[in-house]
Amino acid sequence: MIEFQYADFAWEQTAALMAVDSPSGYTAKAAAWVKEAFEKLGFSATITTKGGVIIDLGGRNKDDGLLLEAHADTLGGMVAEIKGNGRLRLTPLGGMRPENAETENVRIYTRDGKVIEGTCQLCNASIHVNGEYGSTSRTWNTVEIVLDENVGSAADTRALGIEVGDVACFEPRTRRTASGYLKSRFLDDKLSVGILLGFAKYLHDNNITPERRVYCHVTVYEEVGHGGSASVPAGVTEAISVDMGCVGTGLQCTERQVSICAKDSGGPYSYDVVGKLIDAAKKTNADYAVDIYPFYGSDVEATLRSGVDIRHGLIGAGVYASHGYERSHIDGVYNTLKVICGYLDV
Repeated sequence: MIEFQYADFAWEQTAALMAVDSPSGYTAKAAAWVKEAFEKLGFSATITTKGGVIIDLGGRNKDDGLLLEAHADTLGGMVAEIKGNGRLRLTPLGGMRPENAETENVRIYTRDGKVIEGTCQLCNASIHVNGEYGSTSRTWNTVEIVLDENVGSAADTRALGIEVGDVACFEPRTRRTASGYLKSRFLDDKLSVGILLGFAKYLHDNNITPERRVYCHVTVYEEVGHGGSASVPAGVTEAISVDMGCVGTGLQCTERQVSICAKDSGGPYSYDVVGKLIDAAKKTNADYAVDIYPFYGSDVEATLRSGVDIRHGLIGAGVYASHGYERSHIDGVYNTLKVICGYLDV
């Protein structure tokens, strides 16, 4: 049985990766971090042409391989317009919502390597001035980035090196509470990258070689829909997306559990794989829930749409307030690790 210490390690790795900004399309530094983290554990890792990371965790049977997919790209924004007053209008990267972005600190990365700070605010954000503050609909046209620089015109902002197409990264605000709750933006899906690193460390520390060949693919375009659509190693027969488990009204899962998804908006997952995941949870005494996600898509569905002939599944630690300021729990991390170990009999 995998020990709880590997859940703690998974969170330590997650917190470190959170410090590397990586919205979809701006992920090279995060991919390099992931590659190095797996290599430190003794595993071969390669950056794909597309920018993701393929890791070989070993295993004897190459003709019945298992691919574990997680993603290091997050939500974010891109500069769409430099306004006449020097402030910025953003277009979202992935499903970033203006309601959740409002009042968050932001870093703008320029093409010449500068990092310029600002805050996402409602246009005319002073409540003592704006009588329509509460009734204004939050859209990407009604919020803006107020730069922490002395700018009053588009020319002033351009003089800083900022231009349309630059990337806006939102502060994750990562923390672990004394009661074990894990809070941060972008637990979706850096928490699962940490979980895969925890699993890899468990294999390394205990000198375990799985019966099946096991690969990981840490993708970098999941939030825009095509992260897992390439780079499936030869011999893989099953792929499991390790992504956030949904928590919310109408679902069973809590943040302290591992969620096993039977169906999402893309359709049902492999009945056989879902059954084996449930069996793995029971075998390892993992606290789990089976749920159907109403508004969700995963890397592994992109893998299937690419035409690969494999079976697919989806698990993840329960995460509340998805695509906002998200919350999970260290127990959910541990239960997810137990299911992965049980699925592979390691």
